[in-house]
Amino acid sequence: MAATLFGTTGTAQALGPEGTTPLGVGAVRLVVGGMGLMAVLPLVGGLRRDAVRLWRTPAGVAIGVCTALYQVSFFAAVQQAGVAIGTLAAIGSGPVLAALLARFVLGERPGRSWVLATGLCLVGLTLLVTGGGAAQRVDLVGVALAILAGLAYAGYTVLAKGQLSAGQEPSTVMAAAFGLGGLLLLPLLATQPMAWLLEPRGVGMALHLGLVTTTLAYLLFVRGLAQLPAGPVTTLMLAEPVVATTLGIVVLDERLTLISTTGVGLLLLGLVLQGLGAATGKRREEPSQPAPTPAEASNGPAGATT
Repeated sequence: MAATLFGTTGTAQALGPEGTTPLGVGAVRLVVGGMGLMAVLPLVGGLRRDAVRLWRTPAGVAIGVCTALYQVSFFAAVQQAGVAIGTLAAIGSGPVLAALLARFVLGERPGRSWVLATGLCLVGLTLLVTGGGAAQRVDLVGVALAILAGLAYAGYTVLAKGQLSAGQEPSTVMAAAFGLGGLLLLPLLATQPMAWLLEPRGVGMALHLGLVTTTLAYLLFVRGLAQLPAGPVTTLMLAEPVVATTLGIVVLDERLTLISTTGVGLLLLGLVLQGLGAATGKRREEPSQPAPTPAEASNGPAGATT
């Protein structure tokens, strides 16, 4: 569900007003989304003072920096290297980098299902974004920025998983991360043209990107992260380009080549395999109810005596 909401960001930006910039839109999204998470935190079981307290911890600061760094580096990568290459390098590197970080930071070992599913998804993503037939020069600076975005995404996923494992409330972790990330990006807004925010379409786009694709989406994201390892979660997030592509066809009247369509099919297959593998692994981790001892069996219901 989180990935589905993430997948609407590109279409929302395409339907927005003239005069926007990628960095401006990214900063507004994080600022509005961070404020939204802090605002609804008491309604979803968290406390604002706990979120602010996380800002004073090394992990809390690192997560906030990662959220801000992802927004800036991803939109800069897309601007520098183009949508196809930038998206492929950023979103494609995320699951691999997250699994590596989770292995060393959290001790999580990726299973066979993750390897197979992620491999299918990465092949599918490559076909999807490069299957249009148009040649594109690879910009090394743009690719480096995209991989930095993937590393930032992996970083906040793994660090947030560590905070959840330490007993932090899920919504508090996300509110702290995006609240701090939004504060860090406030100065960026002063460097971008923001007249589009005075238009009704601009306000609508900002609210959708901030409240729907950030506040709501990351509340869903962190609930899933609390139940599953970091590696499978980032692989499942690869549903985002599938949703974005579908909306591009239905809403923006875009067209897919046969190669790109094959890529979507491989992505969907990889996501199904990852979902099944993650669910199976979750069931295996659930502790089974211990069988009663003979003495307990003879005592009948709890509290009864023979």
